[in-house]
Amino acid sequence: MFPDTLVHDSKSKILLAVLDGLGDIPGPGGPETPLEAAHTPHLDRLAREGTSGLFTPVAPGITPGSGPGHLALFGYDPATYQVGRGVLSALGIDFRLEPGDVAARFNFCSLDPDGNISDRRAGRLPTETNRRLVEQLRERVKPPSGVSLYWETETEHRGVLVLRGRELCGNLRDTDPQQTGRPALPVTPLDDEARATSSIVQSVLDQAHWTLKGEHPANGLLIRGFATLPRWPNFRERFGMKACAVAKYPMYRGVARLVGMTVARRYDALSEAPALLAEAWASHDFFFLHFKDPDKAGEDGDFERKKKAIASFDLVVPDLLALRPDVFVVTGDHSTPVAMRQHSWHPVPVLLHAPATVRPDQVERFGERPAQQGGLGQRLMYELMALMMAHAGRLAKFGA
Repeated sequence: MFPDTLVHDSKSKILLAVLDGLGDIPGPGGPETPLEAAHTPHLDRLAREGTSGLFTPVAPGITPGSGPGHLALFGYDPATYQVGRGVLSALGIDFRLEPGDVAARFNFCSLDPDGNISDRRAGRLPTETNRRLVEQLRERVKPPSGVSLYWETETEHRGVLVLRGRELCGNLRDTDPQQTGRPALPVTPLDDEARATSSIVQSVLDQAHWTLKGEHPANGLLIRGFATLPRWPNFRERFGMKACAVAKYPMYRGVARLVGMTVARRYDALSEAPALLAEAWASHDFFFLHFKDPDKAGEDGDFERKKKAIASFDLVVPDLLALRPDVFVVTGDHSTPVAMRQHSWHPVPVLLHAPATVRPDQVERFGERPAQQGGLGQRLMYELMALMMAHAGRLAKFGA
């Protein structure tokens, strides 16, 4: 990464649009990925005018979570800057974490009569049902003396659990095996310091499962991403830009807030996002727009829905360009191949459009295979920040 001393003030604007889970592999119905099969005339035009490449979120062969994927997009090497999903989810719902709190993300899940997981997301539970179940957990699950317990709804099947007390430790293994047909894993400490906290969390989970025993389809809990609040240099300190995030889902609002971005109010429909960006345009320099739908379709194994989600983003591109960003980048935080129904290690296509500074390549459309031949080449994702800033005139010359 470039030295911080190269950061140069400029009036330019950078817009980073992240289509969650964008990357894919050819589907069973033909040789194209959902991105290549989608109707994307605006993105294809930007690919012709700009430059493309394939970027690896963490390292070759490593499958990233959403947190590391986004930290890399924001210029933070995810191998150095590590944080659990619980902190990101808590910040995303505006929970006021305190130093020493242990936060974790939980999923309501479905368990069969043998106690094995039949659905890790309980059919993507409605948020209103989530709130009802969370209220039951608040009333019935009792923590040990000296520990406060906070159950919070995130959205759909997702929630946040926070433990507050003295000498708690977040070095705990996830209970989610990431597979169906298996029972949840026990709470396991990753070091001696976490043994007491492990026993507390296991007691909490045992009570939670008893509380949910008669529910359907959400009769179990899976917990992952145990973490405490880290202390990092913020985005403005590192890159000299005041950043604004426009995102619908709490986790992505949380990772933006973690690095010090202003977080705009939530949008319901993607078509509302350009207006939210416009409200912050004059007072900010860097803009992060998140769109979740491609990832959800990939996890559900739905090729057509992922293709349509990408096409729906293309319809918003003219409104985003009307803001006149000096640099406009479209990419994903990771790949979620439809055939795999989960995150994967595959590199993610990147499109960079900067009319005043870009060197166009020979790419004619936005897709995984065209991006292999693009002028950006194949790089690690955290290197993208330097390229965005250079094209925006925000990096000074290195050396005499």
